[in-house]
Parts: sequence; structure tokens; C-alpha cells
Amino acid sequence: MSKLSNIFKRGFVGIVVVVVAAFVLDYVVLRAKMMFPKLGAATGTVQMTRMFAISEKNGRVEYELDANQPEVTMPCVHSLFPHLGNNPCWYLQQNANKPIPVVILPFLPQ
Repeated sequence: MSKLSNIFKRGFVGIVVVVVAAFVLDYVVLRAKMMFPKLGAATGTVQMTRMFAISEKNGRVEYELDANQPEVTMPCVHSLFPHLGNNPCWYLQQNANKPIPVVILPFLPQ
């Protein structure tokens, strides 16, 4: 193997090790928060507005609030990565008011 290839290989392995270590440490901190509430809240909730972005034929986008469930409370974890089946609170807060894209397919005759 060439010297440059060896450097890239070691760099890639190093990056993978750092990401895995960050994920494991994040999980350990979350579990510690769950066991010892004095360390801070481990879980939380985020209010999300459900709005649909409906694409029209003329290229415009129509926004419509969900009539059935306009606001949803989503559970989340106070961590960097998703754990325990929940997304991180920072991610949900960032996307709380983002519209849900809806594509209406044209009618196809059979």
C-alpha cells in the first residue's frame, strides 16, 4: 500500500472511532440523567405544528394546517444523538414549524 492510502485509512478509522465513542458517551450521560434526576432532565417534549406544503401544477406551493391534528406533542431526549426511540430535543425544536411536503400524483387512467 502507498503511504497516502495508509494515511487515509488511519484517518477514516480514527473518525469512526471518535463518532462511536461520542455516541456511547452520549448514551451513558443520558442513562445517568435517567438514574439521577439531579443531573438534569433526560427527556422532554416539543410542541410541533403540523402544516402541509401541497405542491400545485402551476409550480406554487399551498400551505394548509392539518385539520385533524394541528398541534402534536412529541417526546424527545436531551442528547446529541437519537436514543431510546426518540429524536433529540434540539432537532425537533429546529424542525417544529417545518411544513410536511405533500405531492399529489396526477390521475392516471387505467
